[in-house]
Amino acid sequence: MPELLIVYHSRTGGSRQMAEAAYGAAKAEITTTLIQADQAGPEHLLAADGYIFCAPENLAAISGVMKDFFDRAYYPVLGRIEGRPYAQMVCAGSDGENAVRQIARIATGWRLKPVQEPIIVGTNAQSPEAILAPKTLSVEKLAPCSDLGAAMAMGLAMGVF
Repeated sequence: MPELLIVYHSRTGGSRQMAEAAYGAAKAEITTTLIQADQAGPEHLLAADGYIFCAPENLAAISGVMKDFFDRAYYPVLGRIEGRPYAQMVCAGSDGENAVRQIARIATGWRLKPVQEPIIVGTNAQSPEAILAPKTLSVEKLAPCSDLGAAMAMGLAMGVF
């Protein structure tokens, strides 16, 4: 049975909720691992058949903890996970586009195959207080994350990726 790996980082809860929504839908279909970026490593990437990367955008970039995961895992798996499918989700106070570009660039280096457009969930947090406040995402904002988890799992299970 194929395995889906969901790697995430969250400081204020938004990305965690997104990752958990994807995980909840995916684990009903296939073996799915949900792991925080600071706990994930090359061995997790090598063991999985597909990936969802979920991170907040901080200061117009992926969070430092997520970047650290990619830094630690990049070279140990280079040339060993080519062609595997991936998707990404970003929780952003504004547009999230730069974080999306960064993750896509790393995935391109690994020669991963994007299988869905990135999901960006905007929180509209613009003040320091709003940015640092715990996030609670609505069911409507989490629905695309659940759909992504289910689609990734079904695609892996059916071998369409």
